[in-house]
Amino acid sequence: MSDFARARLNMVDGQIRPHSVTDWRIIDAMRVVPREAFVRDDQKCLAYLDQDIDLDGTGGDFRHVLLDPTVTARLLQSAEIGHGENVLVVGGATGYVAALVAKLADRVVTTVDDEAMAAQARATLAELGLANVTVRVAPCGEGAPADAPFDVIILNGATEIEPTGLYDQLKLNGRLVGAFATERPQRATVITRSHCDFGSRVLFDTSVPVLPGLRRVPTFVF
Repeated sequence: MSDFARARLNMVDGQIRPHSVTDWRIIDAMRVVPREAFVRDDQKCLAYLDQDIDLDGTGGDFRHVLLDPTVTARLLQSAEIGHGENVLVVGGATGYVAALVAKLADRVVTTVDDEAMAAQARATLAELGLANVTVRVAPCGEGAPADAPFDVIILNGATEIEPTGLYDQLKLNGRLVGAFATERPQRATVITRSHCDFGSRVLFDTSVPVLPGLRRVPTFVF
């Protein structure tokens, strides 16, 4: 067994399962998808730590991020993704969350706002043989309207605004899952579309980087 394969097992047993992640499809996906393939070479030693990884390495506000494995697993479990469903991953960066979802759903679309990172995601996903993932270049708030409607939308990060443009891309009974930073503390939340409205259910408190394009526009007082 390689060091990375052992680290994946340790991540699942030491981080994921103790946080009440019981969906064996998610556990199995996290055991086999190589998280180290989605970070830079100098970050591979960080791949299985229980922390967010700044994929840009700027040291400032995270623009492209791998959310820590525990938050990722809990969001995926809360989304209740079915095998035949169409799923959108918003702000998917290098494609790790899309790779996990590809093990759960029929079709996955992931968006990233940078062409170079999108190319990297496509190459990694193709190398892993995940042919059911499409990578789009688009701002986070835009989603992927040409591929809608979606059964599930997953935010790979937080939003400081109500992402109404994404809500409109949900099917009836569709779910949007992500961290809402509209107040403090941030709360991971699932939004469900019904015939006449959108319902919300708080899942857990969290703290993750806000996605570009889903940040609150500052108001200035003169």
